[in-house]
Amino acid sequence: MAGRAITSNQLVEAQLAAHLLELEKVAKADCLVYVGPLAFGADDDIRDALEVIDNKREKLIFMLQTGGGYAETARRIADTTRHHYKIVDFLVPNSAMSAGTILVMSGDAIHMDYHAILGPIDPQIEGPDGRLIPALGYVLRYEELLKKAKKGKISQAEMDILLSFDQGQLYSYEQARDLSRALLEEWLVKYKFKDWNITETRQMPVTPAMKRKRAKEIARQLNNVKLWRSHGLGINMERLRTILNLKIDDFGSDRSLNAAVRPFHKLFIDYMGRRRYFSALQTRVDYQPLMIAAPRTYQMVAPN
Repeated sequence: MAGRAITSNQLVEAQLAAHLLELEKVAKADCLVYVGPLAFGADDDIRDALEVIDNKREKLIFMLQTGGGYAETARRIADTTRHHYKIVDFLVPNSAMSAGTILVMSGDAIHMDYHAILGPIDPQIEGPDGRLIPALGYVLRYEELLKKAKKGKISQAEMDILLSFDQGQLYSYEQARDLSRALLEEWLVKYKFKDWNITETRQMPVTPAMKRKRAKEIARQLNNVKLWRSHGLGINMERLRTILNLKIDDFGSDRSLNAAVRPFHKLFIDYMGRRRYFSALQTRVDYQPLMIAAPRTYQMVAPN
């Protein structure tokens, strides 16, 4: 009896599996690929995928592409990867925005090329007309009006706006901001800066206090709505290095790694588009289209 014919989808998924194994070989690490929002359920799928990998290596390469999601989901994913792996590197072949940026900061190393971007971590909300509104813009506007009121320099129209702010919503926005900053500060010190022992310019010993100070500054800058002006602004490798003084490894300059990443990522995204998958995950065990629905704003959302 003749064997069953191989479908085009099976052929593509076999090619993706071959690409992933090549990346694991070059990186000397296990590899997990996730493309989609960091919404509720993504953390469960990633946990399930990591649990069934046998003979785990010490290191995980996490290839991530996301428009954002929830900070809490990012935290649960980071905790999951650290449960299974001593070393976790993030590889961003295109973009990891908002909550994706937060998650990337939990890595021991961040790999990007000149085209890849991270993003500011200003939480977004959905306005009455369904359009995205930067939550911290609301907080900033409220604080500015409050200062004017305390100085007695506020107009009646501005006072009406000030009184219209929902205090409960403002508190939730501030909590989302504080959580994002706290996660960045914790993870940068614990992982990214763990081997930062000598300053590059003056060759001075790096103290724990210096690490905490640097982490606080990076978190503050990524959360600075005035600095970036737009929530959707892409922050490329050069800006991350110069403005944030953050060490980024350029996978594009590594010929073997670049050759393992670029064709793999392109095929992965093309296949998702052809199959109309919104989210997908892959390890060496299998390729999984997921049923993860995006947050309504598909950015880092302040929970209602």
